[in-house]
Amino acid sequence: MVSTAPKSTEKLADAEATVRLTLAQATIRFLANQYVERDGLRTKFFAGCLGIFGHGNVAGLGQALLQDEIEAAESNPRREPGLKYVLGRNEQAMVHTAVAYARQTDRLEAWAVTASVGPGSTNMLTGAALATINRLPVLLLPADTFATRVSSPVLQELELPSSGDVTVNDAFKPLSRYFDRVWRPEQLPAALLGAMRVLTDPVETGAATVSIPQDVQAEAHDWPESLFAERTWHIGRPLPERSAIARAAQIIAAAQQPLIVAGGGVHYSEAEEALAALCEQTGIPVAESQAGKGSLRFDHPQSVGAVGSTGTTAANALAAEADVVIGIGTRYSDFTSASRTAFNHPHVRFVNINVASLDSVKQGGVSVVSDAREALQALAGALDGYTVSGEYRSRITELAQEWDDTVSSAYATEDGVQLNQNQVIGLVNTLSDPRDVVVCAAGSMPGDLHKLWRTRDRKGYHVEYGYSCMGYEIAGGIGVRMAAPDRDVFIMVGDGSYLMMATELVTAVQEGVKVIPILVQNHGFASIGGLSESLGSQRFGTSYRYRSGDGRLDGDKLPVDLAANAASLGADVIKVTTAAEFADAVKTAKAADTVTVIHVETDPLIYAPDSQSWWDVPVSEVSTLESTQTAYRRYADWKKVQRPLVNPSDP
Repeated sequence: MVSTAPKSTEKLADAEATVRLTLAQATIRFLANQYVERDGLRTKFFAGCLGIFGHGNVAGLGQALLQDEIEAAESNPRREPGLKYVLGRNEQAMVHTAVAYARQTDRLEAWAVTASVGPGSTNMLTGAALATINRLPVLLLPADTFATRVSSPVLQELELPSSGDVTVNDAFKPLSRYFDRVWRPEQLPAALLGAMRVLTDPVETGAATVSIPQDVQAEAHDWPESLFAERTWHIGRPLPERSAIARAAQIIAAAQQPLIVAGGGVHYSEAEEALAALCEQTGIPVAESQAGKGSLRFDHPQSVGAVGSTGTTAANALAAEADVVIGIGTRYSDFTSASRTAFNHPHVRFVNINVASLDSVKQGGVSVVSDAREALQALAGALDGYTVSGEYRSRITELAQEWDDTVSSAYATEDGVQLNQNQVIGLVNTLSDPRDVVVCAAGSMPGDLHKLWRTRDRKGYHVEYGYSCMGYEIAGGIGVRMAAPDRDVFIMVGDGSYLMMATELVTAVQEGVKVIPILVQNHGFASIGGLSESLGSQRFGTSYRYRSGDGRLDGDKLPVDLAANAASLGADVIKVTTAAEFADAVKTAKAADTVTVIHVETDPLIYAPDSQSWWDVPVSEVSTLESTQTAYRRYADWKKVQRPLVNPSDP
C-alpha cells in the first residue's frame, strides 16, 4: 500500500531546501553563524577553533576546517574563513587559551576546541573543569570511537565488560555544564543548539561538550539550509524583584559598618560604573575577590583592595568588623572568606546579589537574584539618603592609606641587590601602561598580585583562581592578547608553572601573538614551599634539587636553563638581575613586535606583606616532628575562629 502525503505537506517539504555536507562540515558552518547580542551590541560568538588533529578528527573536523579555509580564500582572498583555525601544542592549553579569551571579552565571545580520540580528548579534561568552575564558556568537540563499532576495539578505545556504550569521553560529563554524544547525524542540530543555550546563559555557562564519533564526523547527510542561517542569542539582564531590593535596602540602611565584596560578576555584567556610583553615594567600602579585582580603581576613595586569605590588611580589618556584607557577583570561595574566618562581627548579616541563585543564598544571605548592574542601580535608588558615618569614612581612608604605604615599601628596590617577587611585581605594575593586562594562575604570585597589584583598568587584571591551574599562564596570556590586541599582556609565571606548559610559546610565535612572559626562577615551588613550611612539613619535596648522599632531594640546585629553553621555542629572551636591567627589559619588550620573555631570578624566602588572615589546610594531628606539632597548635587556634556564618531570619 502506498500512502500519499497531503498536497499542503508536499508544498511545505518542497520549500525546505537542503545541502549535503558531512556532519563535521555542518558543525563548522553552524558555528560560524552564531551571534550574541546584549544591550543592542551584536557580535559573532565564535572567534575560531583551536585544534590538534589525530585519527579521530583529522578526516572529520580537520577536513571541514580546511575546506572552510580554502573556500573562503577562493571566494575572496581577503575574506576570513567562517571559523578561523589555530594549531595548539597541548590540548589542555588550548582550552586555557579559549577560556582566557572568553573572560577577557566578558563571556560575549568564545572558541571551539577539538582534539583526537583518547589521550588527545582526555587531555582537555583539566581545561573543562577550569572552564566550568570559573563559569566561562568554551565549546569542546572531542573525537570519539566508532559509533558503528564495526572495527572495535580500535586504537585508544576503552573497553568495559559491563557497558558497551561508555568511552573515555564520558569523563567529561561531571566536568561539563552540558554534554551530548552525537551517534547519528540527525542528532546534531539538537546537540549544537543545546550547547549554545548553555554557552550563552550567564548562570549555566561553562564547558559545553559535544562528543562526536570519528565515523559520524565523516558521514554525509542532507541538512536543512535553515540550520545554517545566522542565529542571534540574546544575553539578558535579569531584573531584581522589587521586594528583594526592598529587603536588601532595609538591611543595608540599618548598617553601621557595611562592606561590599565585589566578585567576577561585577565585570561580566559590566557593572563597574554602577558600583562606583553606589559606593560614592553611600560611602560603603569595596573589597574584591580575585575574580572581582579591578571592580574599582586601586586609588578610588572607597577601594580597600583584596579581601580574604590573600587580602589586604585594610579589607580584612573592615571585613572582621562589618555588620552587613554585601556580596556582588561572588561565590564566596574559601580564599574570599578566609575559610569562613574573615567576617566576624557577632551579628553579621549578608546581602547577596548574584545572577545565580546558588550563590545568592550562600552564607545564609538575603538573596537578590539579578544581573549585577541592574541590581546596583535599583539599590542606589532604594538607598537614597543613606550614607555611612564620617567616622567610618575616616577609618576606611586611614586603613587604605596604611596598606598603600605597605605596598610602596614592598615595591621599593635597592641598586645591585637581587630582586624578590614583590619587587618584580612592583616593577611590572609601575612600568606597564594602565590598560595593559597582568595574567597569572598558580603558585605564590596569584596571592601576591591580589594583595599588591594596583589595578587601573577594569580589564587589567586576569588571574585564574577558581581552579588555580599550573600551566594556565602562557596559554591564558595568548587568549587575552588575541581578545585584546591593543593591550600589552604581561604573563607572571614561576618556574614550576612554566615547566608544566611552556610549549604554548610556540603557538604565540606561530600566530604572531605578542605576549611578555615574566619568567621568575626560584628553583622550585615557592607557594607550596611556603605553605609546607607553615604547616610544619619543612618545604619537603618543593625544591628542584639533586639527591644528596643520604638519598634526599636536598642537594645542589638543578642546572636548568629556562631562558635557553624559552629561546629554543622561538621567543626573544632577556635575562636580568637588577631593577635597572628589569626596567630596560620591559621597555624593550613593550617596543617589540614579537614574544619577549624576561627571565629573572628571585629570592623565594622573602614573602609578601602578611594579610593577617588564614586558609584552612589541615595539619597532621599527631607527629613526632616539632615543626608539625607547632603548626597544629596554630591550626587549632584558627579553627576556633571559624564559624558557619548562617544569618538570622529576614526582617
